Amino acid sequence: MSFAGVHTRNDAEALHGTVLLAAPIEDEGTVWVHELIGARVVTVGGDDLGTVRAVEDNPAADLLVLESGVLIPMTFVVSVTEGTPRTPGDAGVVTVDLPEGLLDL
Repeated sequence: MSFAGVHTRNDAEALHGTVLLAAPIEDEGTVWVHELIGARVVTVGGDDLGTVRAVEDNPAADLLVLESGVLIPMTFVVSVTEGTPRTPGDAGVVTVDLPEGLLDL
């Protein structure tokens, strides 16, 4: 990462304690982790699997961590429908297409 006009360590140290801001990234189709927290997870067949509690970093694929403790690799996410901002209980819906047996205990 670099900042315009900051070329040396002394330049960077002069910014210590300064809040640095950047313009928001507007990238159609990009899903941000904070948008997934609280979303309902459903299968393509319509089964409700629960709510996303967290997203865990994993080398193979990030994992959706559901409130039940179930882990679902992000590679199986087929769509994310955003919820209504500032509306309690409407964090959106994550649709997953899971291989047979993934959630069998």
